[in-house]
Amino acid sequence: MTPLLSARSAHRRFFLFAAPFAVLTCTVHAQQTYTAADYARAEKMMGYSVNPLVDHTISAPSYLPDGHVFFRDPSNGEVVYRIASPNGTVTTAFDNAKLAAALTAGGASNGDTHRLQVSGYTPEPSGGFSIVVSGRKVLCDAAVTTCTPDTATASTPAGRGNRSLYDVSPDKTKGAFIRDWNLWIHDMKTGQETQLTHDGVENYGYATDDAGWSHSDRAIVLWSPDSQKIATFQQDMRKTGDMYLVPVTYRHPVLDHWKGPMLGDKDVTMIERVVIDLPTGGMMRLKMPPDQHRSTICDDVSCRGGSGWDDVQFSADGRHLAFVSSSRDHKDAWLKVADTTTGEVRDVYHEHVDSYFESGTDKVNWKYLPASNEFLWFSERTNFGQMYLYDLNTGQLKNQITHGDGPVTQLLHVDEKARVVYFLATGKESGKDPDHSPTRDPYFTYYYRASFDGKNQRLLTPEDADHAITPSSDDQTFVDIYSTPTTPKTAVLRSTADGKVLATLGKQDISRLTATGWTPLTPLKMKARDGVTELFGYMWKPANFDASKKYPVVDYVYPGPQTGSCGSRQFAAAHGDDQALAELGFIVVCIDGMGTPWRSKKFHDFYSHAETMGDNTIPDQIAGLKDLAKQYPFLDLDRVGIWGHSGGGNATTTAMFGFPDFFKVGIAESGNHDNRDYEDDWDEKWGGLEVNNDTPQDNYQKQAAENYAGNLKGHLLLAHGTMDDNVPPSNTLLVVDALIKANKDFDLILIPNAHHGYGEASQYMTRRRWDFFVHHLAGATPPLNYQMRSPAEVARITAEGPSAGGPSADDFSADAISVENPGDAPNQ
Repeated sequence: MTPLLSARSAHRRFFLFAAPFAVLTCTVHAQQTYTAADYARAEKMMGYSVNPLVDHTISAPSYLPDGHVFFRDPSNGEVVYRIASPNGTVTTAFDNAKLAAALTAGGASNGDTHRLQVSGYTPEPSGGFSIVVSGRKVLCDAAVTTCTPDTATASTPAGRGNRSLYDVSPDKTKGAFIRDWNLWIHDMKTGQETQLTHDGVENYGYATDDAGWSHSDRAIVLWSPDSQKIATFQQDMRKTGDMYLVPVTYRHPVLDHWKGPMLGDKDVTMIERVVIDLPTGGMMRLKMPPDQHRSTICDDVSCRGGSGWDDVQFSADGRHLAFVSSSRDHKDAWLKVADTTTGEVRDVYHEHVDSYFESGTDKVNWKYLPASNEFLWFSERTNFGQMYLYDLNTGQLKNQITHGDGPVTQLLHVDEKARVVYFLATGKESGKDPDHSPTRDPYFTYYYRASFDGKNQRLLTPEDADHAITPSSDDQTFVDIYSTPTTPKTAVLRSTADGKVLATLGKQDISRLTATGWTPLTPLKMKARDGVTELFGYMWKPANFDASKKYPVVDYVYPGPQTGSCGSRQFAAAHGDDQALAELGFIVVCIDGMGTPWRSKKFHDFYSHAETMGDNTIPDQIAGLKDLAKQYPFLDLDRVGIWGHSGGGNATTTAMFGFPDFFKVGIAESGNHDNRDYEDDWDEKWGGLEVNNDTPQDNYQKQAAENYAGNLKGHLLLAHGTMDDNVPPSNTLLVVDALIKANKDFDLILIPNAHHGYGEASQYMTRRRWDFFVHHLAGATPPLNYQMRSPAEVARITAEGPSAGGPSADDFSADAISVENPGDAPNQ
């Protein structure tokens, strides 16, 4: 049962007791009443309804060892698996019917040709191929008459998220894993296990990544190219503070306890770097002090959720190890090189940034080049992130490699022999001043090549669109999937020499989608608070939109700083529930405000201080909405709501407390409302170290939402999962406490045993969000207890993708929707 606390009303009230401590207050109005049919039409715009109606969505292509590309081509409930050759020839990988029969005979599938769910295609030396089906590796002969499970991989143990516990060596013969705080090796052929470290103890173990909210149980290691050495660390959490959560249960609860360093803590998690030599079993501890548990790009020492160690690179022979040490506040980064035999460590280069240093966007961009005694380095010193070439011996700059306004975001490939870099960048095709007068959308990503000497920078993807790139390892070709928010995806195979299209892999077909009445979003452009800087966003309108009417506005917000509100610029049939919410009579918008990435360093740094973290882009949201109302008179700025999750939840309380006359309704989900109650790395990177802790002069005082709770005028719904180990529930309860003390009416949903995402309660929370906006912003009555599609059904459709059998155009007609309230019906 979900606790429901207080609902504000100006009219007659009655009470429903949902639990001994939970009271729901309801309001009776003479007003428009929404029906279950209205909500059902809205739900038809959710991703699980519209995504299956898009055909030929080529995604996640993978290169085979011979340079061919394996990819999936889904259409109308069936997936065809294809292979593209480097010369542009596209063929079918295998006959689905034959494969289904062979898998059934071999006990690896149920024989449904529409739901094969194949991944991981690899040609085998025997002439056949291997694939992964339902998480198991299966070996098939060339004629596809026999397919049998690979017994060598069938018993691989899984950790959290059902991923293998092993970090497998480059030669595929060994897997590293953790047992009892020590690092072990598993022989992938014989199953023999060998213990590598012996002095690991609780909270002082090897290769562990369970500091803070990560909780990964996979080993964080880096293998040398020859699979003979492992770089890892001994992680010291012995002095790190403890975190606790108590589950909701009807018997004695089991305390959830973990180590969680927080902002301002004197003692935080540290790592001691080591290199292990497998042939001898010897371990070399690097001769340096303990290092911060940090990365140059994310909140954790491993930025891929326990699947690799970032900021660490071996030399080809394994004799040297390059790595970047980051200061606790991320303002300083040191490139170092260690001798893996002696443990000696040499400082190579140091960069200081007054705000924070990042080595790229979601990917480490520096590169160790010992063969030529050089290294590549990413820096935002000129206001736009660029790549630079340095001397490895002296640490001196040789030359700048990339040029032009707009930041390099990711270094995807380096051809050391040809001395060419291949990289992604945004804004470089948007004119001389992409922050203020862009000629193209500055968020579109393009692919480039450039020579080490800074010459011959060349655009390889000329289309005015956002490009998602998968490069080959042999530098000959790359897969380019390009689209815009309003034009479907095209997937092509291109030459890395000049970007020439070698083959078209597929083009999205949205004819079944548009037959339902679906229409694309509207891209937005508006001015920021300074009246000069150009901001971008999206707008969603209801299908029955009438430009002569005035519509209440819902602003979806995520303030960053690590991302923005609107997300990808690629085409998508659905963006969360934005279009679905619009179908209930709202104009829904998102605006990427100043302080978010993919623009200039100045733009990204806009509120990167503890004293200004409470900005949360809200002044830009207001300025943007006012500008949009001039462009689109149907926006009713007297009825503006706002909502967000996590950082967006925090931004929502900033809006409701800081600008109560502008924002009338807010829904704040799982917000980090006081960053002093959050993990150290995220806070200290974006806001800096805390000073004058817990005093009136604390530099984090100004960002704490509870300090402004007394300003609330509108309708506020707070929500949080009670087992949230990312943003602790106390963040929301601090606001609740302040609102109670200020004698303010508000609503609260606590979701028992839910984490940061709401899991099976997500559908419930979505419906409650719709109800709250319909009631308080539209001034109408929502249908009672509308039942959305069950979490199990949504999970099935999401997992099966285009094979799930999505709705047809007829399903969207009014006649096809029952007008009876399905609220009390069991899940279908």
